[in-house]
Amino acid sequence: MELENRDFTSNQHLAPAMSVGQWLITMLIMAIPIVNVVMLVIWGFGNSDNPNRKNWAIAQIIVIAVMIVIWMLLLSTMVGMMSGLMEQFGV
Repeated sequence: MELENRDFTSNQHLAPAMSVGQWLITMLIMAIPIVNVVMLVIWGFGNSDNPNRKNWAIAQIIVIAVMIVIWMLLLSTMVGMMSGLMEQFGV
């Protein structure tokens, strides 16, 4: 059985790798409150210059959404526990 030598990348558009400088700028922008959320939405759902950054931004948005849901569940659990303790001790 002989394998054929195929070039699978000839029909695919490969995105250029982001440079270290581009990643540094991206991380600096992510350190600025409110601007970071706006830029994640722009990079994730706009016409991003680099699909690597677009995929990263979408992944970040998903992680943030999951963390918010987990935080809300933990917060509601803590509030429920505190109200139960207050009711038990007649406060």
